[in-house]
Amino acid sequence: MNSMYQQLMQLPLFQGVSTDKITALVEKLPFHFLKYRNAEQVLEAGDPCTHIKFIVSGKVRVEIPFTHLKVSVLQTLASPHVLAAEYLFGRETNYPFNAVADGPCGILQLRKGDYIKMINSDKVFLFNILNYLSSGSQRVTTNVICIKDGSVAERLSSLIDSVVMTGAEDIVLKYKQKDLCALLGTQRTTLVSTLDKLTGNGLIEYDSNTLRVLDRDEMIDLSR
Repeated sequence: MNSMYQQLMQLPLFQGVSTDKITALVEKLPFHFLKYRNAEQVLEAGDPCTHIKFIVSGKVRVEIPFTHLKVSVLQTLASPHVLAAEYLFGRETNYPFNAVADGPCGILQLRKGDYIKMINSDKVFLFNILNYLSSGSQRVTTNVICIKDGSVAERLSSLIDSVVMTGAEDIVLKYKQKDLCALLGTQRTTLVSTLDKLTGNGLIEYDSNTLRVLDRDEMIDLSR
């Protein structure tokens, strides 16, 4: 139980909960530990979010596709991490992304109804999920109101910050150039000029259909 407790305590939304409470919950609720092989599908865009899911070992590669555009953002999430718990509640309860195992990985999942029981069992769980949801909501609002002059660099920065999850690594934007121009509201020459400048500043590297973020913090600061 000690090793399981230590593993659970590392997870977002579990921090600050007592050992006795974790022990009681493990005995009462069905915690499912799932194993995935490299490149095995964990989630598919459009799947209903019926369980809360945590990465407990290894890594998951997430791809967020933009509807009606040949643009997608890829990122890697490592243990310990919660997988988009904001889609467990609210108006939209289908995952907006695909996720595959990046090497062998382990996922802990708990049914929505059982997670609600867990929240009701201890206020710490309630405060943790409220903080998680509030942080995500506030970040999106900040991105909208803090853009200074609406430059292409700022719009790209805001786009990346809006869809890249906290703690994500290896951030890559795949695109058709005309679709990325449409998404950012700019022309090809302006886009290329902007990408060249960002490359020169060491923030990204890119080619005709792929952009890799080299310095996430500096990139996101452009729109702050």
